[in-house]
Amino acid sequence: MSSAAVATMKFPVDAEERVDPRRLVAFVAMCFGMFMAVLDIQIVSASLSEIQAGLAASHDEISWVQTAYLIAEVIAIPLSGFLSRALGTRVMFATAAAGFTVASLICGFTSSMNEMIFWRAVQGFIGGGMIPTVFASIYTIFPRSKQQMFVPVIGLVATLAPTIGPTVGGYLTDALSWHWLFFINVGPGIAVTALALAFIDFDEPDLALFKHFDWWGLGLMAVFLGSLEYVLEEGTRYDWFDDQTITLLTVVSVLSATAFFARVLTARFPIVDLKAYANRNFAIGSLFSFVLGIGLYGLTYLFPLYLEEIRGDNALLVGETLFVSGIAMFLTAPVAGRLAGKVDPRFMLMSGFVIFAVGAWQMTYVTKDWDFAQLLWPQIFRGVGLMLAMIPITNVALGTLAPERLKNASGLFNLARNLGGAVGLAALNTVLDHRIDLHLARLHESVTWARQPAQEMLTNLTARFHDFGADAQTMAIKQLMGLTRQQGIVMAFADVFLMLAVLFVAFAALAIVLRRPPALPEGAAGH
Repeated sequence: MSSAAVATMKFPVDAEERVDPRRLVAFVAMCFGMFMAVLDIQIVSASLSEIQAGLAASHDEISWVQTAYLIAEVIAIPLSGFLSRALGTRVMFATAAAGFTVASLICGFTSSMNEMIFWRAVQGFIGGGMIPTVFASIYTIFPRSKQQMFVPVIGLVATLAPTIGPTVGGYLTDALSWHWLFFINVGPGIAVTALALAFIDFDEPDLALFKHFDWWGLGLMAVFLGSLEYVLEEGTRYDWFDDQTITLLTVVSVLSATAFFARVLTARFPIVDLKAYANRNFAIGSLFSFVLGIGLYGLTYLFPLYLEEIRGDNALLVGETLFVSGIAMFLTAPVAGRLAGKVDPRFMLMSGFVIFAVGAWQMTYVTKDWDFAQLLWPQIFRGVGLMLAMIPITNVALGTLAPERLKNASGLFNLARNLGGAVGLAALNTVLDHRIDLHLARLHESVTWARQPAQEMLTNLTARFHDFGADAQTMAIKQLMGLTRQQGIVMAFADVFLMLAVLFVAFAALAIVLRRPPALPEGAAGH
């Protein structure tokens, strides 16, 4: 803020530094709304089999409970900046919270798969608008000297919600039914809507923006991001370009992306303003947000997959194991918040990525016998690392932008994290499948009649099944093949964790190219 502007202010500096209680209530309500939207990305992941049984859905159909939400959300996130400017934060957020609540209620009452897919898409689209709005609000409604107090809160929400999603989902389904995965949003959703209407008052709508609404840009963006999300979500399952639908949508995504970027770079009033990327810190910060999404959603996927495939744990046990990361994040948030105001954010970012990499590297020693005790420290390192990284990434990317660019830039920043998660899951799934095939081929070469250890194992297994008479050896061979396959899968998991460790170490080194945001002069106030 310029000295001339400061001189014209009606309030003294100490008043500028005070946090308005109304705005604090509004911010807390918005964080609850964001928490619901982010939580619902993963809350159904541990209970898909129960939903499948309840709706009599096929195996191929049930994945759309997750995919429909993600595709709709990824389209809504960059659009939220325009809607927030045009409608004002109050109307936009309250409408999004109310719509999300209604969609959640209907999801809980649905009786067919088609209805579930439609309302999950509505839920994802409306909920996606709440997420970037919260990120932008910190840098617009609070004095700059107080912003460090609130960044850890949204960092905690953004990382904790998807982490504990499977835990919450597992408990609700086990204690009540899968319907409560959606009903649980109704009470908080009503409260968030009411509080948003009553307390959000920090900007005004600009309805004139609708006169210049770029419908072509919206259509191209929806086709581009929707096709891309579908390809990333379903590509592994259908063996990528061996499937005609995946190939077609890849071409559609590339063509629509080309048209979309041409549109936003030439339109007078683009649907998404990409000028924020001219800011070096925002551009690199968005790249770090992309990688953070890979780690956040990647391990939220890999840990449950290991526990279910290798350990045979149910949804409840998986949720209890994953809750360790949630506790680590919760305890690290206030510490990270204090450090953010005292330590170079680049150092914090590097530390967070290295700590995350250590946790992933520990998982390279995984065996088929690992359970809660062995997963404890990798989960703690994951939680601490993500929390330490999330806060400086947010500050570096958004903290130096002009206020008029924040709402739009916040959508792009959050989109980067979600796309990172989608790309990461697709890459991790593909690598996992290929490494399983590789290790199984090598193990099958070793498990032959010519190898003494294999003969001894087969003899021992045959003796164990001797009560089955002539079928004993056949059963022993099946058992040996099952153990071989299990070992191949475990070795593939170790490879994927090593890949994640290398990725995060590499990006920890890249943090050095970031510019340190200017320090706030002591006693200064600003927005």
